[in-house]
Amino acid sequence: MPHICKVGFANMVNNIKHLGIVESINGALVKVKISQSSACSSCSVKGHCNVSETKEKLIDVFNKDKVPCRIGDRVMIIGTTSMGMKAVFLAFVLPFLVLMIVLAVALKATGSEPVAAVSSLLSLIPYYLIIYLCRKKLSRTFTFTLDTVL
Repeated sequence: MPHICKVGFANMVNNIKHLGIVESINGALVKVKISQSSACSSCSVKGHCNVSETKEKLIDVFNKDKVPCRIGDRVMIIGTTSMGMKAVFLAFVLPFLVLMIVLAVALKATGSEPVAAVSSLLSLIPYYLIIYLCRKKLSRTFTFTLDTVL
């Protein structure tokens, strides 16, 4: 299945669109399998990104417009680019800031680079534990909607 990742303007909102296949339907919740591979072939940073590998992911999609679909249908799902930016912030930017702040504080407090380095790395454990514990709340923030059946 070819992967489509388009960013465009629809109703003045940036959207990310993915082509997928319906795996299961439970009321308004549709599980869609997307494959991430071919869109990355022309990307200049594909060698530094784990998305460039071929991966199939199962995404929970909310069918708010009640688009009629069946298991096995090819569908287009939509997410907002702001959702993607928030994910990047939580997964990369914020932990980097935590790491650097703890490194600076520990270095100032102890004067020992090895202790500061280990302290800063260990500070990521509670950060990612908090992210894990908040996963249900975060999953409500990161939602895709069903757009069309192809």
